[in-house]
Amino acid sequence: MVSINISIRREAYDFLRKLKNNDKSFSDVILEFKQQEKKGSKEAIMKFFGALKEENVNWKEREKRMKEFKAEFEKRFK
Repeated sequence: MVSINISIRREAYDFLRKLKNNDKSFSDVILEFKQQEKKGSKEAIMKFFGALKEENVNWKEREKRMKEFKAEFEKRFK
């Protein structure tokens, strides 16, 4: 297996770390997104929104961040 180091922002690392458990590697988590895309689900990433529920949420700010994240995600994988 080839190992490649990448640099990601802390926010992205924290997001992936929340999705990862002891049975999965970071590569497994990322490849799950790839599998969802192969199945034709453009909204694959959306199933994870809300997974990290907080109290006293600023919904407008969260919606803005979700739109920015989705745009960045689609920009990188097109």
